[in-house]
Amino acid sequence: MAALRIIAGLREIAGDYDSLICDVWGVLHNSKQARPSAWEACIRMREAGKPVVLFSNAPRVAAEVEKQLDKLGIPRVAYDGIVTSGAVTREALERRTHTHALKLLHLGPERDHSVYDGLNVEMVDAKHAELILCTGFFDDEKETPEDYRKLFVQLIARKLTLLCVNPDIVVQRGDRLIYCAGALARLYQQMGGDILYYGKPHLPIYEAALAEARKHGKAARPLVVGDGLETDIPGANAAHIDALFVMDGVFSAEIPDKNDAQAIAKLLNAKGVHAVAAIEMLRW
Repeated sequence: MAALRIIAGLREIAGDYDSLICDVWGVLHNSKQARPSAWEACIRMREAGKPVVLFSNAPRVAAEVEKQLDKLGIPRVAYDGIVTSGAVTREALERRTHTHALKLLHLGPERDHSVYDGLNVEMVDAKHAELILCTGFFDDEKETPEDYRKLFVQLIARKLTLLCVNPDIVVQRGDRLIYCAGALARLYQQMGGDILYYGKPHLPIYEAALAEARKHGKAARPLVVGDGLETDIPGANAAHIDALFVMDGVFSAEIPDKNDAQAIAKLLNAKGVHAVAAIEMLRW
């Protein structure tokens, strides 16, 4: 197995690329604290005339993510645009509701309502739903996927499709890992339910991110930066975009020695993905 290249800073490979498609949660912040070295690296790319687009599996529209970044102290000068799975899902819902109202069962917290606010939808209970919109857990601090098994039996019996707005299984919240909508979708699918995924690692969000980058400059040789070996990196592989793996993210605990290139390459190989390089955390 060839050793994976470990780089100290983005500057070592930045010259090979004309744009940056950067993950948010796990790279720019961990939901509790921003990582200044990461957004400073994004600024350096923009100073070189290379557009930076943030892309996220957040089940909210871009404006809501931008507000969160503002609160964390991540300056808007660090990026040109934001693309979210929530926005991609909202576009799909708009198409579905173009001719008639849609009865939706929403699984997830109220903070995710921007995905459907203002659309031709009616929020209903499990007995009356035509479609399930899953943005996460009602209480991701206490609940596990098993808390939803009984409900899923009912929904699958009605042959309802579940739209998963955030394919992440877990995400960092400070020093903890918290379940996301992807964990519920995985259980629903294992139980025989029908799933439609939006967000990483699926192609539409990569296409949307590239389209956003091209509004601000060239994006013929983009680089994807992410910490997700089940989302960011495999999606980049499928889209034929080079990827930089950030080790100090959701898979940090599986990499005790972040200078052990052979062990890191083995981890990527076990996940069936590849990256052009790995970096402890995004920095210039």
